[in-house]
Amino acid sequence: MNDNTYDALEVGQTFTIDRHITAEDVQTFADVTGDDNPLHVDEAFAAGTRFGKPIAHGVLLLGIISKVLGRDFPGPGSIAVSISSKFLRPVPVGSTITVEVRVAEKLEKYRHIKMKVYVYMGKKMSLAGEATLIPPPPPEEG
Repeated sequence: MNDNTYDALEVGQTFTIDRHITAEDVQTFADVTGDDNPLHVDEAFAAGTRFGKPIAHGVLLLGIISKVLGRDFPGPGSIAVSISSKFLRPVPVGSTITVEVRVAEKLEKYRHIKMKVYVYMGKKMSLAGEATLIPPPPPEEG
């Protein structure tokens, strides 16, 4: 059972997880979405770009954030109301990222939680944004 309900969550609580972004992850995302931009999936094409190698789709990074919010913290039962972000720097395929989510505000009127969301490569931020969630319900409401 998930203990990260509205009442249990506190402003400032943080959760982080590392994830290695593989060429297979990027290709699977391209296959599922149809976004097969060669910048993401074609090493020869990407080598001729300003990035020099394939980069992960920005929306793939948002998908990983969605997984964190829905499976890890606050976790199962969470419902995303909105997620917004800015892509600050590319994530080359083969990189290990750190996803960080932090409780920024509790919105009492609707019992929603506003979260800050970040993706880092080492100490450099690649993505910054925020999400508004309906956190998991208490066990008796579950």
